[in-house]
Amino acid sequence: QLQLVESGGAVVQAGGSLRLSCAASGLTFGLYAMGWFRQAPGKEREIVSAISRSGGSTYYADPVKGRLTISRDNAKNTLDLQMNGLKPEDTAVYYCAATPQGSPVRTVTQRYEYAYWGQGTQVTVSS
Repeated sequence: QLQLVESGGAVVQAGGSLRLSCAASGLTFGLYAMGWFRQAPGKEREIVSAISRSGGSTYYADPVKGRLTISRDNAKNTLDLQMNGLKPEDTAVYYCAATPQGSPVRTVTQRYEYAYWGQGTQVTVSS
């Protein structure tokens, strides 16, 4: 079973930057497309970004385009999310997730499509 562990969450001021990381173990990491989701208090969990198995294709939700960058290193079994220009509305618990689906990542954006999840890391952006 694929195990995912996120790290890097913190409290940061608006306009600041954070880098989230997700370490994977248990199965062949390169066989899974990966995504970052977030869930704010009282809201549904929503996708933030996704990346294909090879890393060659990416997807970003409209609210984060131009500010966040997703990347992966299949040799190190890691997934990263560089977050710049953070806003208070980015405050949420961020989760990494893995899906075995081979469809284009721009179409794999729903929570139910992801089979494995990390425990989440808290990002708080103060104004």
